[in-house]
Amino acid sequence: MLRVNLDQCSKNGDLDEALRLYHEAKLNNIQLNVYHYNVLLYLCSLRSDDDGEEGLNPETLEKGFEIFKEMIIDRVELNEATFTNVSRLAAAKEDPELAFNLIKKMKDQGIGPKLRSYGPALFGFCKKGMADEAYEVDSHMVDNQVSAEESELSALLKVSSDVKREEKVYEMMHRLRATTRQVSEETAAVVEDWFLSERAAEVGLENWDTGKIKKGVLKGGGGWHGQGWLGGGDWRVVGTTMDEAGVCQSCGEKLVCIDIDPKETENFAKSLSELASKKEATTGFFQFQEWLQRHGPFDAVVDGANVGLANQHTFSFSQIKGVVNRLRELSPSKKLPLVVLHQNRVNGGPAQYPNNKKLLESWKKAGALYATPVGSNDDWYWLYAAVSSKCLLVTNDEMRDHLFNLLGNSFFPRWKEKHQVRLKPSSDGIRLHMPPPYSIVIQESEQGSWHIPTVTEDDLETPRQWLCATRARNSMPTP
Repeated sequence: MLRVNLDQCSKNGDLDEALRLYHEAKLNNIQLNVYHYNVLLYLCSLRSDDDGEEGLNPETLEKGFEIFKEMIIDRVELNEATFTNVSRLAAAKEDPELAFNLIKKMKDQGIGPKLRSYGPALFGFCKKGMADEAYEVDSHMVDNQVSAEESELSALLKVSSDVKREEKVYEMMHRLRATTRQVSEETAAVVEDWFLSERAAEVGLENWDTGKIKKGVLKGGGGWHGQGWLGGGDWRVVGTTMDEAGVCQSCGEKLVCIDIDPKETENFAKSLSELASKKEATTGFFQFQEWLQRHGPFDAVVDGANVGLANQHTFSFSQIKGVVNRLRELSPSKKLPLVVLHQNRVNGGPAQYPNNKKLLESWKKAGALYATPVGSNDDWYWLYAAVSSKCLLVTNDEMRDHLFNLLGNSFFPRWKEKHQVRLKPSSDGIRLHMPPPYSIVIQESEQGSWHIPTVTEDDLETPRQWLCATRARNSMPTP
């Protein structure tokens, strides 16, 4: 009953009632476990102060630490959630040192910290401008294989900029490039503040070895060199867009298409196959792989259900046919693309109309149609087919649901960017929107300029906004 009531308090953010239940349980000698205590600590860490501003009032803070001490007295086994909640209390007390010590204690007790465990200490140090301590937390994260995400990297970039540590700003820019690719407006503002700062204008090689830079670009796979700030003088920072070829409309530099390591594609296809086989064990995913070996590889794969319903209220086979014919024209081998459709779509409804039946038969005969079994999720099939064939994938599906989150791989957005063909309504039906010929990722050029893409809705009608940072150079690079 206590657990049920505390859950209700957690849901409603009701700390007062939770504390009443806690004191009542203590009076009645009810043994509290780690779950009960964690709910209480969580609610203490949520409470705002009396002025309605973010932060905790001293009374709530004291109560939270009292409860934590009580846990230790009661010899309750602490877990990651306990330490994280107490770290949040420490952060509210503006004591990031305590928050970091709690993480170290957690580690000593054999409990693996999570990203959320580090937040109170990292953000607390950054907020106070304690850069070296923030870097120590960051190193601790790396040692424990906890990857920083955009908010953590953005905070580290800001504190580095504030304390004029240009080498750390440079490091964080590249870590953002590698992990985040496209930044939020808040991070873009932090980046802009750095480029417009006095320190940014002061640092940079004014004579550099172009051969070394080119070598760095080649080694990195394109789009960055990692050799440090280049050029001299003030930076010019403007919002801009790219044309269809990837040419910046502000500075005229052309963005590059960054290569994907073929080994990465192979490993991704393998992990996708393993995951799909587990999820689709009873519905013949193995048979599909065998079929693909006999009939593949393809130049393109079509998500039939998505294309058949694109901009339509009813399923349209003629729409899929139009896309298939267009893809065949674009194919170097003039081979039909693979159409993946659920068995129900192939056997029932509009599929029974004579013209559609004839169309499906022709695709089937050409080895260009695969009907996924009843009970299966056809997403696994068309994605695996496209990845293993290293080909284009035609779908407007943004591939953001739980299925794609299971993949948990930074490779996926890079693959999607290079391979996904989207459908765009046009006066004569639908038009194929091909992948851009450049990579939508933070890019550092051989001339030392930077282009930073910002996150936008996936709207084909709205051009993506970029931040372009270039500078006047006092001298030319050495050949």
